[in-house]
Amino acid sequence: MAAHHDSHGHAFDREALVEQYEFSAKAKRIIFIILGIGLLFTVIGLFQIMSDSGHHAEHASALLSGNELASAADPAGGGAAHGGEHHSAYHWTTRLKANLWVNVVFFSGIALLAGVFFVAVQYVAAAGWSVGVLRVAQAFGWFLPVGGILMLGTFLWGSHELFHWTHDYLYDTNSPQFDAIIAGKQDFLNTPFFLGRMVLFFAVWILFFFMMQKHTFAQDIATSLDEIKRRHRILVKLSAGFIVFLGVSSSIAAWDWVMSIDTHWFSTMFGWYNFASWWVTALAAITLTVVMLREAGYLKFVNENHLHDLGKFVFAFSIFWTYIYFSQFLLIYYANIPEETIYFVERLSTHYSKYIFIILFLNFAFPFLFLMTRNAKRKHTTLKIACIAVIIGHWFDFYQMITPGTLKENGAFGFLELGLPFVFIGVFAYIVASQLSKKALVAKNHPMLEECVNHHI
Repeated sequence: MAAHHDSHGHAFDREALVEQYEFSAKAKRIIFIILGIGLLFTVIGLFQIMSDSGHHAEHASALLSGNELASAADPAGGGAAHGGEHHSAYHWTTRLKANLWVNVVFFSGIALLAGVFFVAVQYVAAAGWSVGVLRVAQAFGWFLPVGGILMLGTFLWGSHELFHWTHDYLYDTNSPQFDAIIAGKQDFLNTPFFLGRMVLFFAVWILFFFMMQKHTFAQDIATSLDEIKRRHRILVKLSAGFIVFLGVSSSIAAWDWVMSIDTHWFSTMFGWYNFASWWVTALAAITLTVVMLREAGYLKFVNENHLHDLGKFVFAFSIFWTYIYFSQFLLIYYANIPEETIYFVERLSTHYSKYIFIILFLNFAFPFLFLMTRNAKRKHTTLKIACIAVIIGHWFDFYQMITPGTLKENGAFGFLELGLPFVFIGVFAYIVASQLSKKALVAKNHPMLEECVNHHI
């Protein structure tokens, strides 16, 4: 199986294409520097918000004391008492929990869509051009178990601060805080069912990931053409099954992990919107990693034609995300129903409004203009700039989806918001690089490897 002749009669040596990535000391040092910077900024940010929380508590205490005096003078002054209760409810750990949730949802989505969905799509579509980057994409999936554990831990620690619907008094008809709308969603929004869905989704996603890993690596060591074809057929069937399951589970996960934060609000397009943001970020992350590997001397047969295809994906799905974003906004805007518009009112009429414009620039205007030309999609420098911008832009997208609902007026962007993403990037990069170093970078027995090598557009 090592060599055969292609359609033009030229010898095609698969073994000659096999490369082994070395996780060098230099690469480890860079990752540890990123981790160190992230931890430093996170610690500074924690001290900063603890200090701010102390001042906030003093202000709330003074406000509450004033309200008590007002209540003595006017026993009916319930509005002031409500204001004091509102201010005293915030604690600095809430901001830490919210930021952990933003990052674990964001990076778990990248791992899922890059490490499993991207690979599955290539098998189902019988795509040849992408064979050279499949191993890069697969390595992203190894973050999924880490993401699942972090997500479960973060929810168990901060469910009441992150998800308003987890409070029991909302469902008690005798409570003054009873909420008929949230109570009507109790069959779906309850902690046991929520946790069950979370565990089920991660378990099935990880199971598909490991099964696909098993068969792709078994195909590498297969010695007969029949065995190679058998493994390929299994991978196609697994991929088709995964895509069907993901179609359902990714939408429900978006409702659970993001949309239910704003419990009264709902959007029938939100599953697609969340998926689009994850997907284009995953494509940008794959493209950025491929470019970095090429610059380090690996993936020699991956040429500017393959880069062009990856660049087209990032370009196209940036526009797709914008289409979903605008469609969701437009439907809510012209219907002008209060329970729908509140989501955008809370983001456009507060200090969060600036993030909307950052998101639209980084996720649409910049990649649309920057990657429009053919040459831009074939150059390392332009691809790196565009992909980094898209990844940052979509992190802000998840930040503005989650933070206003969890922190309200207490949300901000400081050292903590800057540091935690660096920590996650460092952990993510270390997992991906270590996994890339364990197996060959090229799926040498993939039936379409020859097509990939000869790919030209």
